[in-house]
Amino acid sequence: MVDLCILGTLGGMPMIDRFMSSTLINVNGRKILIDCGEGTQVAMRKTGWGFKSLDIICITHSHGDHTVGLPGLLSTIGNSGRTEKLTIIGPPGITNIVNGLNVINPYLPYELNIVENTNDTINFHINNNNICLCENKNKSNFSLSSLELEHSTNCIGYSFYFKRKAKFSVEKAIKNNIPKALWNKLQNNETVIFENNKYYPYMVLDNERKGIKISYITDTRPTKNIPSFIKDSDLFICEGTYGNDIDIEKAIKNCHMTFSEAATLAKEGNCKELILTHFSPALSDPNNFLINATNIFEKSIIADDGLTKNLKYFN
Repeated sequence: MVDLCILGTLGGMPMIDRFMSSTLINVNGRKILIDCGEGTQVAMRKTGWGFKSLDIICITHSHGDHTVGLPGLLSTIGNSGRTEKLTIIGPPGITNIVNGLNVINPYLPYELNIVENTNDTINFHINNNNICLCENKNKSNFSLSSLELEHSTNCIGYSFYFKRKAKFSVEKAIKNNIPKALWNKLQNNETVIFENNKYYPYMVLDNERKGIKISYITDTRPTKNIPSFIKDSDLFICEGTYGNDIDIEKAIKNCHMTFSEAATLAKEGNCKELILTHFSPALSDPNNFLINATNIFEKSIIADDGLTKNLKYFN
């Protein structure tokens, strides 16, 4: 089960009733934050999910409406008592951005692991203590992929895949003469050597079950690679800076999207649901233009600050 909260929904500048575009993912009590503009800390506090268990911060690009909240947030995380390493992922150049912003924090009680990542997949293992990098793909239970986008600076989109454990098969375990003492380790995807015999997880597990896929695309024009990147997403979160198609020239000039363009991507990517976010401050009520998306992709909704979704695994 994965919980998700849209913390903020604006691009450019915060308003009284909307913070900057950012999203928080909660999986097994551990947290992943996407973007960190002004107001992110306040929005996170409203969720009540805490700061100490935030393990990964994914930055789409360097613009201030996606990054200037970082130094304050990193300081607050330090004050929460965190000592485990925290990973920050972003496009090429993100190391300089983070170090520059973080100059006001001369000391943090935890290490920052900054990863510059484009067109790559990173594997992680989620446990009770943190989400840590995992070199062994077979032992990871969460993977993150990125895609280079089309904006006025280096910008990447993200796709998160939360794996589901393969179902344990008592029949297979008995058929393969697996000692009961080993069942739990094998079920947790560990290979075990016992009494000079080697036992593998596949000897007790059925086929892998479908996990949960969340894709996040913002600050870009539609590109030919996006539909395949977001393909079969359970949830597709996409920018909708402009609600009306008459603003297409502005969208092209500023490297953003209209509602209808985002909906077209969701349809082409065979996504289950689309959440529109990252609205222009000039868009006083995005709901007035929702029909421009639903006419193309019916399961489109407008994000409000604090919108929470609960995604469950299905057989």
